[in-house]
Amino acid sequence: MISAARTVGAWLADQERPQLARTMAQFKSVFDAVDTPAAALLHEQLDALAPGVGWAENLYAQPLPGGEVWVVDVMDGAVQYLQGLPQWCVSLTLVRDREPVATVLHNPVLGETYTAARGHGTHRDGTAIRPSAKQDLPLTLVATSHPPFAATQPQAALAAGRSLSVLLPQVGAVRNLGPTSWQIADTAAGRLDAFWQYGRDDENLLGAALIATEAGVRVTDTTGRPWQAGADSFLAAPAPLHQQLLPLLAEQP
Repeated sequence: MISAARTVGAWLADQERPQLARTMAQFKSVFDAVDTPAAALLHEQLDALAPGVGWAENLYAQPLPGGEVWVVDVMDGAVQYLQGLPQWCVSLTLVRDREPVATVLHNPVLGETYTAARGHGTHRDGTAIRPSAKQDLPLTLVATSHPPFAATQPQAALAAGRSLSVLLPQVGAVRNLGPTSWQIADTAAGRLDAFWQYGRDDENLLGAALIATEAGVRVTDTTGRPWQAGADSFLAAPAPLHQQLLPLLAEQP
């Protein structure tokens, strides 16, 4: 899995950046010109690794299937990639019976790779990571994001706005630093102190949830229930911060 992610990441990093699109039609054309061959390359790599394992696709519009499947985002942070920003990664997760069992995130710009396997912890470039040890919210740097095609989830957009208003006075700073999965991995590594998001976003959250959980981060929805595929909110934070953030976010309808 690591080799596959790094191979595709290197291919993407080597591509000449296209001119920025001026219309949605141009954006789709530019995106497809990169995403399609990158996805084909990743298919080739993973099919050789695990013949017969299917691909779960279009999870924004349909539920995660059962059995053993790959959940992949060739460019988590595609907007940043196309803008020439460094905040993007290749994300791939092996899911069994709707539960993530192994995941790899690779950012070729940073030259970093996060890995996690159920029961075997989380690592960055082979070294075990641990989350923040902060105790007080005013010291924290917390992050958030939103699912792709946010206009299709208007209640999530409304909740995101309300939660931002609630948290801004309580924490040190709020940032959106690019791809959802990488921000959660950085929370697992203590670079960020917590991450939350509203909306269904299984493609980007399944692997990241495993990375966070295996690092000792508490992962729930914003009502406090253990997060699972199909949930409409997400909160990842070490226990002392989670117990302070949860009541603030749980107030959001």
